[in-house]
Amino acid sequence: MQRIWKYAACAAAILLVAPGAALAQQAKAPAKAATAPAKATSAAPARGAKTAGPATLGGHPNLNGVWQVLSVADWDPRPHDAGQAPAAAELLGALGAVPPGLGVLVGDTDIPYKAEAKAQYETNKKSAPKADPEAACYLPGIPRATYIDHPFQIIQAADGDMLMAYQYAAANRLIKMQKVEVPPIDTWMGTSYGSWEGNTLKIVTLSQNGMTWLDRVGDYLSPNATVTERFTLMDHDHIKYNVTIDDPTVYSKAWKMEMVLYRRVEPNAQILDFRCVPFADLLVYGDLLENKSGAANTPKQ
Repeated sequence: MQRIWKYAACAAAILLVAPGAALAQQAKAPAKAATAPAKATSAAPARGAKTAGPATLGGHPNLNGVWQVLSVADWDPRPHDAGQAPAAAELLGALGAVPPGLGVLVGDTDIPYKAEAKAQYETNKKSAPKADPEAACYLPGIPRATYIDHPFQIIQAADGDMLMAYQYAAANRLIKMQKVEVPPIDTWMGTSYGSWEGNTLKIVTLSQNGMTWLDRVGDYLSPNATVTERFTLMDHDHIKYNVTIDDPTVYSKAWKMEMVLYRRVEPNAQILDFRCVPFADLLVYGDLLENKSGAANTPKQ
């Protein structure tokens, strides 16, 4: 089969791939005609009804579809109360307030920073939200791309590489289904290597560029981070998402987050266009605008 990475060459192709295409194809297969009077103890499932177990593709769980979290991990992965809007509270009021969350950390209620790295986290937190890469429409990095407040699409073939396309900033990443190697260059999204552990898709991402924030409160990664994600299909519409972050430059030990990904099941589910660079222009370049304070229109005395 033609390798799925070729879809990445055209952004339009990402939006045109129908979620769950393989499932739809399977649904079209005609059932065998009955050769004897109906004596079954249960009726055949209605068209579109869920099967007893998840469909497979190439001998592995079929993860094709559009997925999204119902978590506030992008605000803060720790347990936290609701809070005032981090900026422009006088304009946004409750619209910009921080939603409360039970936390998604596994086994801990805080992130195990090294002492010297904790100072950088505190600096990031004080400079948020303006310094947050998400505010400037930079690529979100891994694992943040998974739980940012936008859907993403998994594009999986029966064999070969996989693709994940994200609504936020039109980001995407190729999942190379091969053994882990040393990437040649650091990038915002890093380089991802995938493999199957039974029914779990395991993805190891290396060589992010060191500018990645994990959330809106300033938790961050260094270029030395190893991010290991596991996607386990719980049933047709739910994936258990577990991620381990091992970054000895920043953290005293590896730590984990876990949450559920929900399939977008509406008939027209798809990722839409959110190319956010124009939305960040005033934030990034506002101080260069000549008329920012009206000084340019003030007549000289």
